[in-house]
Amino acid sequence: MNVVVYPQERVGLFIDGSNLYAAARALGFDIDYKKLLNLFSDRCRLIRAFYYTALMEDQEYSPIRPLVDWLDYNGYTMVTKPTKEFTDAMGRRKIKGNMDIELAIDVMEMAQHLDHVVLFSGDGDFRRLVEAIQRKGVRVTVVSTIRSSPPMVADELRRQADTFLELQDLASSIQRVHAHRDDHGSSQPNHPTSRNDNQGMVEKL
Repeated sequence: MNVVVYPQERVGLFIDGSNLYAAARALGFDIDYKKLLNLFSDRCRLIRAFYYTALMEDQEYSPIRPLVDWLDYNGYTMVTKPTKEFTDAMGRRKIKGNMDIELAIDVMEMAQHLDHVVLFSGDGDFRRLVEAIQRKGVRVTVVSTIRSSPPMVADELRRQADTFLELQDLASSIQRVHAHRDDHGSSQPNHPTSRNDNQGMVEKL
């Protein structure tokens, strides 16, 4: 597996949490975020790793909260905001939790400090963002999958990126072994898997 980063490159990781979760789930594996961080920090000058997710603040217990807390203490910069609940025209309850603006702002602000942005998302809405930071001289790698059914990455985003990295090709390096424990003996929390989990319910609008 070849991660195309160079030792002296200043690299930033920008992880669209719900999108990456859905892509990995579609491929049938869970991500070990400590392995993911090490994969890049061992190969380049990793400046920052951002993780974006919406949280259901009104729930007594949010299934995603243990993972968010774990990431926060293990090298990731967490960007979260509360979800919003609304009723659509058909009277159906919907949950809205879109982190696109937060991610785009951080990428634009960090661009001057980076040589290479690695975007973990297949969302076609990010095509213009990728184009904008390329004009600033920043290289962009998009990480998602075309091997799921349907593919999780928008074709226009994949074509705009300098490099497309197939998530399934990373699986052997970043897959979480369910008995895995980190060096301090604390297990990384599982991703939520129920239909009522935060990542599964939140609708991006």
